[in-house]
This record gives sequence, C-alpha cells and structure tokens, in this order.
Amino acid sequence: MSDPIYAIGDIHGQLDELNRVLDLVERDGGPEARIVFLGDYVDRGPASRAVIDRLIEGRAAHRNWTYLLGNHDRMFSWFMEQTPRHDPHLLVGYHWLHERLGGSTTLASYGVEIPDRIRLQDLQAEALNAVPPAHLAFLNSLKPYHLVKNVLFVHAGIRPEIPLAAQQENDLVWIREEFHQFHDPHPWLVVHGHTPVAHATDYGNRINLDTGAGYGKPLTAAVFDGEGRFVLTNQGRKVISAG
Repeated sequence: MSDPIYAIGDIHGQLDELNRVLDLVERDGGPEARIVFLGDYVDRGPASRAVIDRLIEGRAAHRNWTYLLGNHDRMFSWFMEQTPRHDPHLLVGYHWLHERLGGSTTLASYGVEIPDRIRLQDLQAEALNAVPPAHLAFLNSLKPYHLVKNVLFVHAGIRPEIPLAAQQENDLVWIREEFHQFHDPHPWLVVHGHTPVAHATDYGNRINLDTGAGYGKPLTAAVFDGEGRFVLTNQGRKVISAG
C-alpha cells in the first residue's frame, strides 16, 4: 500500500468509543484518512442509532470511509424486511432479539421498547415507523469485504483455500473455527473482527481487531502502513501484539 489505511473493529452501539478512536485516526492520518469499518455497528451497546448517524455523517461529508457488513448489521436489516427474516446460522432458540444478541438494545436506541407480550409483526411495525429510511439504506449498502492490494478486510473471516469470488456471505459474516484454526498463509493478510479478544492480535496470516466493545471494553483502531501493522493509542502507534 502506498499510503496508510486504517481499520476500526466491532463498534456495537458504543458512540463514545467510536468518537474516541476516530479522533486517534485523525490525529495520526488527518481528516482524509482512509478508514475501513469492519462491521457490527449495532446491538449490545446503548447507542446503535447514534453510531449509524455518525457513520452516515461521514459518508455525507465525503470522508474516505468504507463500511463492511457484520452479522449483527445483517440481522437488523433482515428484521426490517417486509417479512422479518431469521438468520439460519443461529443456534436453535436464538434470534436477533435474544438477550445474548442485543437486538432489543438496538430497537431501544430508536425508542422502541419490547413489552412482555407483543406479536413480532406488531413490534416490527413499530420499528418500521421508528427507524429512518436512511438507516435502512445504509444497512443495505454495506460491503461483504474490501481488498486493498495484499490486505483483505472482512468482518468475520474467510473460508480457507476458497477463491475470494467464491466466498459465501454467511462465512464472511459468521465464520470462526475453520478460519481461526487455519495457520498457513492466505493470499492476503486478512484483517477481521467478529470474535472478541483481549487485545488486537496478529496471528501472522490474520489480524483480529474485535476487542470487545460490545461488552464494554475499549474499541480498537489500527493502521496498516507499508509492511507496518500498528494499533493507535494516546501515545501514538504501537505494533500489534503477536498471537
């Protein structure tokens, strides 16, 4: 890469953390910095609506920002379809509004509360009245991956040894074990989120930037500058720790 490119891990409705790391990026790379957001903008944290507003604001200001699709963004988008769609990858008994997934906190950020007894169709009708069309358009515009020379940005990962054009969206937003347990080189350095780790970690063939913002931990921004791989801190760049 001829100039730095930045990446921000899973945000999960944490507006203050988003603003904090955007400030770190701007201090390091200026207002024109190229940023790739790795998806999962919503759920769990209290400010999903405000996070999407902030990201849309960047697009309207013509910032050099790229937005990827996360599994939580897709679940939100599917819930808002004419007939709500359930993600078949989820374990039996789980759904977007399950307490472990956080859809209820996303709806609450739009002023939609879930009473003890309400039919799904009635709840969705309330959500459709509350969620701005611009937010739905944003969710439907998210990219499955972003390739910049030898670095592939994606939410969850890839299925190893499958050409990029043949990768399935379900894997790009959901994959874990098959991707994490593959230690040979990929055609690209894969930068991803999706699976929380204690700190940004470089595994050689992949880098995980999900540092658990959805569970109240700090959000992470990283920069890829030539062969350098760094996280951004208040003290400047720090080499990403090896896993």
